[in-house]
Amino acid sequence: MRSTVVSLSLLSTLLAVACGKDSNQTQGPTSDTTGDASTSAGQSETSAGSTGGQSTSEGPPTTSVADTGGVTGGTFIIPTDAGAGGVKECDVFGQDCPKGQKCMPWADSGTAWNATKCVDVDPAKGQPGDSCTTMGGAVSGFDTCDLGVMCWDVKPDTMMGTCVAQCKGTQAAPMCDAQTSCFVSNDGVLNLCLPRCDPLAQDCANDNLCIPNPNNQEEFACVLDASGDMGKAFDPCEFVNACDKGFMCANVMLAKECKPDAIGCCLPFCDVTEMPAMCPGAGQECIVWYEMGTAPPGLENVGICGIPMG
Repeated sequence: MRSTVVSLSLLSTLLAVACGKDSNQTQGPTSDTTGDASTSAGQSETSAGSTGGQSTSEGPPTTSVADTGGVTGGTFIIPTDAGAGGVKECDVFGQDCPKGQKCMPWADSGTAWNATKCVDVDPAKGQPGDSCTTMGGAVSGFDTCDLGVMCWDVKPDTMMGTCVAQCKGTQAAPMCDAQTSCFVSNDGVLNLCLPRCDPLAQDCANDNLCIPNPNNQEEFACVLDASGDMGKAFDPCEFVNACDKGFMCANVMLAKECKPDAIGCCLPFCDVTEMPAMCPGAGQECIVWYEMGTAPPGLENVGICGIPMG
């Protein structure tokens, strides 16, 4: 059981993922991924998604993300419940496309993965950890990775990224290797096995952030940093990955310095064994993330700076 003293509590948010911290991404509209201050420190509240059928192969698109009205180099991850709205022509978990093809998420408009389709498996057949390239834009669905693998963390100037395994199993019971956490979003269209991490160590590769997995709050996962020039203590935020390393987009009620009308506020993780806690806000304490005896191994000391809420 998780701590009952604090939650993420973003009123209407979506998880935005930029292709690198310095991307000039415009952060778009939002939808709910969180609970309120009376729920657990890690718990988030979402509603339902959907799945789909199958299609035939088609060639890479000739338009870029910018050509379709999006922002080059920026992509969005929408919570599973937000209703991405695109056509699901195949199952990213079941990989039910014809032989030689794979089921891939893609954006049929804009910069958010909202649909699935069958595409030919590239002869390169990149494996998890291999370098990869996307063709036709970062959210086109076409890449050089193998069946059940997707090109991720794509750089806008080169359209190159790293192959990451897609989750297996089902959306209700997803499966990944032991060292990764299944991150399901965008109405079930996007499913990735992202590295698990320690939010105190912030031990993710490159500029990636270690934040709670909205689908499994007992796990922390590495995601791309969408904070841009913002993301410091008390900065307003709309997306759970829109704060700097070591921070998360949290309930504005946890700090007097946060703007009360903001959707969220960047607050730091802290070590509950450090006394006094090194928290930046007036009246803040290091609030334990998990109730005693319930934390996964290695995460017993994780807390977040905040004003205790009763």
